[in-house]
Amino acid sequence: MALSDAENLNGEDESGEPEVISSANVLAAFTESAEIRDLISSLVDVQEDCAAQENTIQKFMVIMNRYQEQPHLLDPHLEWMMNLLLELIRCETSPLLLVHLSFKFLYIISKVRGYKVFMQFFPHEVADMQPVLDLLCRQDPRDTETWETRYMLLLWLSMTCLIPFDLSRLDGLQSSDPEQNREPIMDRILSVAMSYLQVSDKSRDAASVLVSKFVTRPDVKRKRLGDFLDWVVGIISQSSDLSMSGHQDTIALDGALQSLSSDLSMSGHQDTIALDGALQSLAQLFKHGKREDILQYVPTVLQCLDQKKIAESSQTMLRKLAVKVVQRMGLTFLKPRLAGWRYQRGSRSLAFNLSQSEASGNVLDVKPDLGSITPEEDYDIPEEVENVIEQLLAGLKDKETIVRWSAAKGIGRVTGRLPKELADDVVGSVLDCFSFQETENAWHGGCLALAELGRRGLLLPSRLSDVVPLILKALVYDERRGACSLGWNVRDAACYVCWAFARAYEPKELELYVNQIASALVIAALFDRNVSCRKAASAAFQENVGRQGTFPHGIDILTAADYFSVGNLNNCYLTISVYIAGFEEYTKPMIDHLVTRKINHWDGAIRELATKALHNLTPRAPDYMANTVFPQLLPMATGMDMHKRHGAILACAEITHALYKLAAQSNRSVTDFLSTESIQGLKAIHQTLSDRKQYRGFGGELMRPAVCLLIEKLSLSRMPFKDDPVIDGWKSLIDDSLNAKQSIQEAAVSALAALCQEYYQLQPGKADTHTQEQFVSRYLLGLRSAEVQLRCGCALALGSLPVFMIHNRLQQVLDGLQNACRYTQKEDGFAESRRDAASALAQVCVSVGVCAQASPDSAVCEENVNGVYEALLECMNDYTTDSRGDVGSWVRAAAMTGLQDVTLQVAGSAPDLLSPAICQRMMCSLAQQAAEKIDRYRAHAGAVFLRLLHSTEPVVPHIPHREELLDIFPLGGVESLNWSAPSQAFPHVTRLLGLPAYRYHTLLGLAVSVGGLTESTVRYSSHSLFEHLKSIQQDEAEMLQFANTLLLVFRRNLHNDRVSVPVMRMMDQMLANGCFEIFIHQESHPFCVELLSLCKEEIKRSKDTKKLRSCASVYCGLIQFKGDVRKKILAQLMLLLCHAFPVIRKTTAAQVYEMLLMYDDVVDAAVLDDVMTVLSDSNWESELAVVRTYRNQLCDWLGVPRPTLLTKVTTLTHTTHIHTHTHTHTHTQQRHCPSCHLICV
Repeated sequence: MALSDAENLNGEDESGEPEVISSANVLAAFTESAEIRDLISSLVDVQEDCAAQENTIQKFMVIMNRYQEQPHLLDPHLEWMMNLLLELIRCETSPLLLVHLSFKFLYIISKVRGYKVFMQFFPHEVADMQPVLDLLCRQDPRDTETWETRYMLLLWLSMTCLIPFDLSRLDGLQSSDPEQNREPIMDRILSVAMSYLQVSDKSRDAASVLVSKFVTRPDVKRKRLGDFLDWVVGIISQSSDLSMSGHQDTIALDGALQSLSSDLSMSGHQDTIALDGALQSLAQLFKHGKREDILQYVPTVLQCLDQKKIAESSQTMLRKLAVKVVQRMGLTFLKPRLAGWRYQRGSRSLAFNLSQSEASGNVLDVKPDLGSITPEEDYDIPEEVENVIEQLLAGLKDKETIVRWSAAKGIGRVTGRLPKELADDVVGSVLDCFSFQETENAWHGGCLALAELGRRGLLLPSRLSDVVPLILKALVYDERRGACSLGWNVRDAACYVCWAFARAYEPKELELYVNQIASALVIAALFDRNVSCRKAASAAFQENVGRQGTFPHGIDILTAADYFSVGNLNNCYLTISVYIAGFEEYTKPMIDHLVTRKINHWDGAIRELATKALHNLTPRAPDYMANTVFPQLLPMATGMDMHKRHGAILACAEITHALYKLAAQSNRSVTDFLSTESIQGLKAIHQTLSDRKQYRGFGGELMRPAVCLLIEKLSLSRMPFKDDPVIDGWKSLIDDSLNAKQSIQEAAVSALAALCQEYYQLQPGKADTHTQEQFVSRYLLGLRSAEVQLRCGCALALGSLPVFMIHNRLQQVLDGLQNACRYTQKEDGFAESRRDAASALAQVCVSVGVCAQASPDSAVCEENVNGVYEALLECMNDYTTDSRGDVGSWVRAAAMTGLQDVTLQVAGSAPDLLSPAICQRMMCSLAQQAAEKIDRYRAHAGAVFLRLLHSTEPVVPHIPHREELLDIFPLGGVESLNWSAPSQAFPHVTRLLGLPAYRYHTLLGLAVSVGGLTESTVRYSSHSLFEHLKSIQQDEAEMLQFANTLLLVFRRNLHNDRVSVPVMRMMDQMLANGCFEIFIHQESHPFCVELLSLCKEEIKRSKDTKKLRSCASVYCGLIQFKGDVRKKILAQLMLLLCHAFPVIRKTTAAQVYEMLLMYDDVVDAAVLDDVMTVLSDSNWESELAVVRTYRNQLCDWLGVPRPTLLTKVTTLTHTTHIHTHTHTHTHTQQRHCPSCHLICV
């Protein structure tokens, strides 16, 4: 009953995740400690070698980065790693470069483990403070290469500041810099920290940590806390508006203001950096400082932030830091306390809950732990707290996630210190974020805040009646914006709320909402478009099953819809949903969601999947579908909303067909399920859309395939519409859709086949003669149309017609399709129609069957089988190209599939119809395609080739060299052969060169691959070819056969640039690799003479520089052959040295130079140096008159006659070409001589 398979969607979803998800690489321990020791020890040796240093750093980073997800495994090893590196840093003989390298390693470790844990291992004795401070003072804050040193020194200094001694005692210690002895160490540290708060690198983050540790010391806070906060407030107050709006705004200035724009941009950038450092320091200070120390300063800082309105800044990090500072100021205003009114679940141990549940068989009702709850106390709440909460609530609506997340955590922390009444007001304000007047940002921030409140026990059970409906809405939140939608983050956050509630509340508190939450999470896990939302919903469902234990069929559902299973959208819609719908608690909610939310989705792929899911779910609730869902769908199917109309029509089609299949199981009709109103509504859909002209325009591209699917499904469901006028309307729509784009044509063709089968069959196997004539004549006429789309549609329509519709008209149909397959110069651009005609030709042959003695109008027989094969084999030679590329490959692919289908049909029914000639041509053509350069079509050809070769039922007769082929491609050894991979395919393909029947076509295909442009294809194909030639190189007879075949390929494809240019490239590679060495000892070997002649013919009158270059390379390779032919080759090269194209002259000179270096017997040793000098030093791009003197001198030295000038003599009656050494005639020009094929200059 289920649609078990569906085509893959383009871009399954945003994540683009593979279907097979590998398990995480979970590590057990830090196993590279010895290697890390060696790397640290090697720093001394590699410090001055840049390459070795870079290699060492890279190895160290690779090892450490493996532990990014499990950094706790490093904890037992942090101390010894730090000690080894600090030993290098503290060593007085360590050069500065080694010190910086050691700090870089320290930073890499801290990045992986986190600075908060790693900095605790820094030594913090009294004796460490002065050296660390001195070393930090000597650093250059502007050095971009050593920022790791400054970052780690600031963290180290922040640890040394924790010593429990008054810093004034250290002022007597001598610094390494005498000038600094007069400045107190307290002032020095504060000065350094304040200076690094204004730098642009990561040292700014470490400086804020240093400030929070240093300024909160008892001795420092008495003297410097107020001054430091005044300095910070001054930084914030003095920041320009550019730092608020971002320096990018100044880029708009142009013209005369460019200089001013640059200055303003730099100023705004510096202000932004200083403001960032000030806010970071405040955030750290309010976190680590004591409340009684900083409370007096908080109102001033808050007032300063309010005045600057940082929340309106265009820079995300400033807004985030402002929210963080505001929330920590709010916590400072309020006394630290644990709210006595908060909800406490009691035992939070999952293992304990599960063990108790297993022991009792029921979920325990654990009483909340009331021991720590204190009576509610009345205390004054500062007025500023209201301002703080207001800013945090505004932060929930920020446009950036990190700001909303920080605000949500702030809401949770501050609310935990408020009285119950005020806290409830905060919850109410958070719930206001879930208004439909709010944006998706407010909904997302509200969900995060609710999760934080629930996780902390601050969302009391009495509020669940208000919260749960909002969360259920958030789980399906989807706001349409233009061509896409917003809201996946809202749905993801809503899943987080459900996850938090599972951990926060007792089962009895959520008992009233269990079914709603469970259904909503299942729907989100199955039907959400975004993969992260599906996985989040699955995780939340799993948490509720484990913590609550009250979700219906929770374990069973988790087994089917686990975290990894929901990663595949097709699997969710078409498979998992069917299983879960078997539990009645989820069936109707799932169906309702698909009907109300998914069949009207903005993404067409989701609409189609939703309707297929409804098809699969229909057997779970057939009466509900027929009596409740159908009355909802029919008005939608003729409504005004295009997406809703499209989805509803598809849903009507799928549900009807599913009801038919269900009824057929009990020998009933589909009308037993559907009411009369529903049947009439289905019938009226087409006419309603037609009357409204909704088949036109963009909407028509959706309506046409949708209604065609409806026609197909209603026909398959055998609806009682025979002889009804609606059938003619359906037929008209199908015929009209055949002249549309391909996707609409395919839907129309599928509908046509079902429509004819059900409504145009007078009796089984017999059609109305008049109707048959109309159909066949119309489509045959369309095959000759001047419109390519109509040709395609009519070809596909003929291929889809049932057998009874083409009975007694088969030969006419075959002739029409064969003509449509044929390539003509006039119809060069009709590749799509030839492709579809080839597919239809094979489809017709398969549908009518094969009978050797039958009439040619009733079946494939002896009279028409040759025509079918001739048409398909001719399609195998279609190499048409246009602006889209090799469009002929579509035709070849269709022909390969058609040959396979027809051959297997003929071999199974009448193998005598397959002649040896047909089989040989077919297998050779497939071998050629399997040797060519396009991976996809090589793979297709290889698969068809092996399918025919290995077929046993039926056996394909007359395959040439069957036994040798089975040795090359054994039946059980090629399952893993990947024809798309050149490295795997070509070693097998080149073995076909040893089989005479396949040699020509295989070599023809290989030439295109070896002489192609794709590097991987060229590399593997040429390597395989050379390996084959090595195996036969000592067999002169075999080599001669190969050479003759190669020349035959070249000869038959002269002036066919698709083949001739790659052949010359391949020839150049073979000559350069000495593949024809066995021939070079014979003077003027026929192979060399013939190849020279072919090359001369190929470049005659050619202006293709690629072809001319390739030919020059072949000439230089042929020079290894001895005898008179060598002089002829040199003569051709001399001609190219005076070619009209400068680039050809220059290239030829370079190639001749290299050729003379390789073959030292070409030129007399006495003039060799002169020849090489002329070739290398002459400017071959000069004027032809100048170049000709160089060339003529080379001819004299090489013993080659100088090329003569070809003069064109014009008379009143005729034109002749003569060779002359004089210039007596006028009207001279460079041209080819037809008698000797030379370019005469």
